[in-house]
Amino acid sequence: MERSLRGSQRSTSEKESGCRRSATSGTLSTRVDRITDLDSYRKRGIILSFEPLSIVFDDIKYAIDMPQEMKAQGIPEDRLELLKGVSGAFRPGVLTALMGVSGAGKTTLMDVLAGRKTGGYFDGTITISRYPKKQETFTRISGYCEQIDIHSPHVTVNESLVYSAWLRLPPEVDCETRKMFIEEVMELIELTPLREALVGLPGVNGLSIEQRKRLTIAVELVANPSIIFMDEPISGLDARAAAIVMRTVRNTVDTGRTVVCTIHQPSIDIFDAFVELFLLKRGGEEIYVGPLGQHSSHLINYFEGISGVPKIKDGYNPAT
Repeated sequence: MERSLRGSQRSTSEKESGCRRSATSGTLSTRVDRITDLDSYRKRGIILSFEPLSIVFDDIKYAIDMPQEMKAQGIPEDRLELLKGVSGAFRPGVLTALMGVSGAGKTTLMDVLAGRKTGGYFDGTITISRYPKKQETFTRISGYCEQIDIHSPHVTVNESLVYSAWLRLPPEVDCETRKMFIEEVMELIELTPLREALVGLPGVNGLSIEQRKRLTIAVELVANPSIIFMDEPISGLDARAAAIVMRTVRNTVDTGRTVVCTIHQPSIDIFDAFVELFLLKRGGEEIYVGPLGQHSSHLINYFEGISGVPKIKDGYNPAT
């Protein structure tokens, strides 16, 4: 809260001074002008550069104190293990689906990797592009889109993004660059036609559910993260709205960012948008970690190669 308040005060002073703050050439050369680093990834331009980063985790275990209700049922253990030694990697420019039945630990794993768990017992290693993860710096290069879209109803789409950018972008990014970056994010997430629309209240007025989902992504994206976690970005959407949101998610991945989405019962068209799959079973254990292949061919071959598993018929749908 103290850090956010300082950012807000700094932003206010900069606005009152007419955005005259300028950055030194040295800092901008490393944070703003290093656009050539992304040539192998991006399909469209973003004015602010970022460093494409991977996140690798090994033998991740997470447990909480055993709930009293479960102890009352005669369970003797003191801890309930939610993740049981899962390992994997999420890479730049690769859209990864994090899937599993309810209770498999999808959101728990994402929260642990993002550093959002404040209690419980954690064990395992997390590295960011081969360097040990440090939470205080990780928050500056990562974004997290929650399943519930929380926005101020009395501001416009553009104002929502301006506020997020002023609070979260480095202070050496000058005012004009921020404005240009916000415009590019709006175009990337297909919000430009809605720039002056009031956010409003969900189910009452303002933006639709699908538009609010895209605004949630854009609010995180204007912080210029290298890694973005998305918790159920298409939850509650019909097929058309889900396709629109997934198109903007794909646009985000195409900039070279690392994007991970928890997803529940996707249609075959939505599932085909993903490149890799991290599949968990109930109890927090991994089942499959790797590429999907065209029409999920790698996934199908893997399960067909397991003894006792029947052949998967044509028309396989991961939602069933």
